[in-house]
Amino acid sequence: MAGHMATPTDSDILTLTQWFSPAYPVGGFAYSHGLEWAIESSDVTDAQQTRAWIADVLQFGSGRNDGIFLMAAYKAKDKKELLEVDAKARAFCASSERLSETLLLGTAFCSVTANVWEINMPKLTYPVAVGYAAHCQNLPSGLTCQMFLQSFMANLVACATRLIPLGQTEGQHLIRELTPLCAEVAQQVQDSDLDALGSTAFLCDVASMKHERQYSRIFRT
Repeated sequence: MAGHMATPTDSDILTLTQWFSPAYPVGGFAYSHGLEWAIESSDVTDAQQTRAWIADVLQFGSGRNDGIFLMAAYKAKDKKELLEVDAKARAFCASSERLSETLLLGTAFCSVTANVWEINMPKLTYPVAVGYAAHCQNLPSGLTCQMFLQSFMANLVACATRLIPLGQTEGQHLIRELTPLCAEVAQQVQDSDLDALGSTAFLCDVASMKHERQYSRIFRT
């Protein structure tokens, strides 16, 4: 049994690697989470500022909150509780684009995962869908959360690599530097409940709102 705290098996690791691979048809590459506006407005202009921006999102913003939602979905006792977690995940979206992002990513994840792993999945926000699917497959929650956050972080680095632009090697340096933070945040939220939700990454929230009216853009959010 993989369970909540058990040591992951090779099969667990490979399943999660597949779920968070760029080849998994979720479409995370299409979303910048407001980072496109931050770059357009010159709030983020180089690798150092990119690192600081993403670290703040992970520690103090939607990264941490999504980890909490993932864990709550994993531990939900029944469908009613799962849907209550999902409703709160929707309510915590700071802008219409944030809501659209998590719903579209969640719908895509639910669709392919239900088909491939034969799981009966309702339409859920992305972190809630991942937590529920991991529970259904008895995957270790801690590793699931770590890899979810690393995938989220790596996608933001990829956005900056394209938009600033950063070099590919510089982007890989950032992913390496920020990966331990993903593990740290995942550990922090491991035993958290929904009462621990909160955010002080206000500029990131504002960026997602500003992006809705950005004239020229590549990313959907």
